[in-house]
Amino acid sequence: MTLPDLPIEGGCRCGRVRFRVSQAPWMETICHCRGCQRMSGSAFSTTLIVPADGFEQIAGETVIGGLHGDEAHHHHCDGCKSWVFTTPAADLGFVSIRATLLDEPGWFAPWMETQTAEKLPWAATGAVRSFERFPGMEDYQALIAAYREDRGIS
Repeated sequence: MTLPDLPIEGGCRCGRVRFRVSQAPWMETICHCRGCQRMSGSAFSTTLIVPADGFEQIAGETVIGGLHGDEAHHHHCDGCKSWVFTTPAADLGFVSIRATLLDEPGWFAPWMETQTAEKLPWAATGAVRSFERFPGMEDYQALIAAYREDRGIS
């Protein structure tokens, strides 16, 4: 898929929370884990991983929902309860946005899928890369480079 011109924007269902992406994504992914299934109310969650300094929340306030632990913070709109984005608890330099909340999500195409060990049997995504669990943190630099090459991002 061809990436849209930046910046791109999106928001929650009710429109209170809005965000802007001003840098090219690091990756387009799908997660099949049971947690994502439960939080999204679907077979998987869609994720656009973007550099933290290329993400800006431009309207509204979020509350932490989902798991309240030491690994990640799931940001939800306090009004409509949409799961808008996730930040890792440690500063790892990225934000994971729910891709279906983009104003124009039609260009999103999952390049990688994770947690396929928990995948529903009928859930096909067309992802180029597939992992039974999450890839190791040491694998992400190479995955990001491969994604950017495949998508023609310099």
